[in-house]
Amino acid sequence: MYDNFEELRENCLNCRKCELCETRHNVVVGVGNTSARVMFIGEGPGENEDLQGEPFVGRGGKLLDKMLNAVDLDRHENIYIANIVKCRPPHNRDPKPEEQELCLDWLRNQVKLIRPKIIVCLGRISAQKLIKPDLIITKEHGMFFRKGNVLMMPMFHPAAILRNPNQKPAAFDDFLKLREKIEEICPEVYGKN
Repeated sequence: MYDNFEELRENCLNCRKCELCETRHNVVVGVGNTSARVMFIGEGPGENEDLQGEPFVGRGGKLLDKMLNAVDLDRHENIYIANIVKCRPPHNRDPKPEEQELCLDWLRNQVKLIRPKIIVCLGRISAQKLIKPDLIITKEHGMFFRKGNVLMMPMFHPAAILRNPNQKPAAFDDFLKLREKIEEICPEVYGKN
């Protein structure tokens, strides 16, 4: 475990724990406010993320930014965004369980340093890894689950919404529920005390 973000980032950028390091362009550590009370966690970088070294920067990222903006959240100001795996799986396939396991310590260290009150799991893989293995995203999105001192909420992955636009209203409702919960338990996110 690293005691600060610079040390964690430096070591993460040089990680060679699994085969994903062989095909990556960039390690995608995360982006945002390292003191954020709200953290978003996806499954892993896609092609655009791998090329730019930042999570959620492609079409799905643009949609995520619009939804964040609609509830006064911003990836550079009041939240932190990371992924289960830090390197792109080839052809955007799902990260293998062993890749997730080998990479999980980086995420655990990020969570320990940030100490969020709310974690939003973007997509099935993130939600099943972090909340519960049998989570059904289509039935349990928008619900809150308590894990220790943290509230966790599964949401549809932005890429899934792009593939199935019928999910957009439900996804937006989830963001409204998230905003309510933030105002209830950590109003400082919005500059309120």
